[in-house]
Amino acid sequence: MHTFAVARAVHGIEPLVATEIRRSRLGVVRGVRHREVWFEATDEAGLLALRTAPLALRTADDVLLAGAVVDGIGVRRSALARLAQAARGVDAARLARLGGGRPDARGGLEVSASFVGRRNYTRFEIEDAVGVELARALGVRYHSRTAGGRPPLEAMSWRVTIEGEQAVIALRPADRPLHRRPYKTASIRGTLHPPVAAAMAELARLEGAGTVLDPCCGAGTTLIEAHALAPHVRLLGFDHDPAALAAAAANAHAALTGRSPVEGGRPPASAPPSGKPTPTSGRPSGGGEPAPAGGRASGGGGSPFGWGLADGGRIPVPDGGAERVLVNPPWGRQVPPRGLLAGDLGLLWREVRRVLAADGLAVALVHGGIPRGFAVEETVRVSLSGRHPVIAVLRKQGHG
Repeated sequence: MHTFAVARAVHGIEPLVATEIRRSRLGVVRGVRHREVWFEATDEAGLLALRTAPLALRTADDVLLAGAVVDGIGVRRSALARLAQAARGVDAARLARLGGGRPDARGGLEVSASFVGRRNYTRFEIEDAVGVELARALGVRYHSRTAGGRPPLEAMSWRVTIEGEQAVIALRPADRPLHRRPYKTASIRGTLHPPVAAAMAELARLEGAGTVLDPCCGAGTTLIEAHALAPHVRLLGFDHDPAALAAAAANAHAALTGRSPVEGGRPPASAPPSGKPTPTSGRPSGGGEPAPAGGRASGGGGSPFGWGLADGGRIPVPDGGAERVLVNPPWGRQVPPRGLLAGDLGLLWREVRRVLAADGLAVALVHGGIPRGFAVEETVRVSLSGRHPVIAVLRKQGHG
């Protein structure tokens, strides 16, 4: 029996999610709508992958097994009764088994709802209308959020999404949403949303690249996502903030080993024992002097990552030393420009152009227009933190 699934995504990167689904052979794409890609998992192997290796879809925020698609869900409160009726018709026990859970799960179940546009009812009323019926069918407790309650972590997780007059009632087969990466053991303010970082890495076409650089690496998310897509590349991350570099080193260690530095009993190889990177006059910690393009990966202990304390206006990499640059510049909303960039953010783009190989690509999350000196190959507008930046794929102007 074919099983209908829904991949949730940041608005704008739905086509990249659809491409990942096709490439991973998890199923056949059947449609794309606002923040969702619908597909059919056609065999047990696809369903098993959704449960055991959900990060095969790194650009997706979440993947859900659909129990019902309901039309006629208008803005009036009568829609709540229609949703409850649809929930009564869901084969909840079958979906629970497919999702790897048990219909008699001790943790009960919880429901999270979202919709596009204004309606005469709240998300909590949607959740209660559907959750009560699903819990009754499964014989388990329903954990409502209406009074500010927080469901237990072990609760079976259901979701209701509504766009226009169509709703989907679905079950999450994984233990957590896909955007909550296990490697995120450390974070900083303004850290990039992992599926957006994965989309940037996807657009960078990393096959054949030797060195990938992030001059404003923050907690390391972009480079870690690049490593997941292309384990062969050398990854260099620089930041003006020592706390960001410590977070990046910890997250990279967790990504490589499957455990945090504390769990592993020792700090990551590419950070000093204190957990803070040593200022190295621009040298990446644990990686030595930055090598030219095509250089051998070095991050200490065989790690492909190298982290270094540096100003984005003076990147310690030779001219043309990186085949790919991935960058989320400080846009001043959560993280203000610091150092040389506080006076002129244009210095960052001058340096990106300098270190980028002649035939290289820079993929940047930009606000307020494309920086000078670059030719645009592709743009993807996304919705992020209440704004609409553009992921821009750039080449040096005059090359290509």
